[in-house]
Amino acid sequence: MAFVSLQCARSFSSSAAVRAAVKHVTVIGGGLMGAGIAQVAASTGHSVALVDTSEEILKKSAKGIETSLRRVAKKKFADKPEDGEAFIQKVLKNISTSSDAMSVVHATDLVVEAIVENLKVKQDLFGALDKVAPEHTIFASNTSSLPIADIASTSARLDRFGGLHFFNPVPMMKLVEDTPGFIVNRLLVPYMMEAVRLYERGHGSKEDIDVAMKLGAGYPMGPFELLDYVGLDTSKFIIDGWHAQDPENPLFSPSPLLSKLVAEGKLGKKSGEGFYKHK
Repeated sequence: MAFVSLQCARSFSSSAAVRAAVKHVTVIGGGLMGAGIAQVAASTGHSVALVDTSEEILKKSAKGIETSLRRVAKKKFADKPEDGEAFIQKVLKNISTSSDAMSVVHATDLVVEAIVENLKVKQDLFGALDKVAPEHTIFASNTSSLPIADIASTSARLDRFGGLHFFNPVPMMKLVEDTPGFIVNRLLVPYMMEAVRLYERGHGSKEDIDVAMKLGAGYPMGPFELLDYVGLDTSKFIIDGWHAQDPENPLFSPSPLLSKLVAEGKLGKKSGEGFYKHK
């Protein structure tokens, strides 16, 4: 089984071969990740269609992209604000939004999926897209934990199906993984889960654990702050999926506390509350 290897973060811009082949990019999922991917692609001159299920989500995505671009422009064009404004408008013109994925992919070169970390949902999406996308269109998933071969199983284009795992916030983070196993999450998720287990066992408060890792390891965020930023539901999907594949591995043991918070709708920063409360 062959998978296309796409160099990226800025692989949209750094690989001449990919840049020449890919002119139109469809990003499915208007959350933080999807909006960030759309912004990076549009910033490098690509025509981008950002897709989600509702206009409300898409309006929020567009607003977030503009806010992010203004931060970039303020830094990049500090001495020439008029050039910064021109940059913002140029990038925004490259982005359109749609709630109909099937109509958008009729004329796209690359589809990047950034939706919920659920295997069946991803398989169903790509199975449907495969029937309407042009033969040359490359499919890619932003999955942070699921095997690309499993996601691709509903598609007939296995030679044009890859993994592009971006990191949040996409416009700031330079790494994009396209290798099986996802090195960063394979190390990072067990670290965050062990922090939760320490808290569950009463070995430290979440505040103390966060402070310990920031002051002792020099991390910009502690594990509980990071969990809230990533999304507790996303973290739960990852660890539950790994546990199902390897139930004897103690690193992949589910967390009762994490499951409880997700069941209560406390998903982290995006819902206003997770391990901490957010304004």
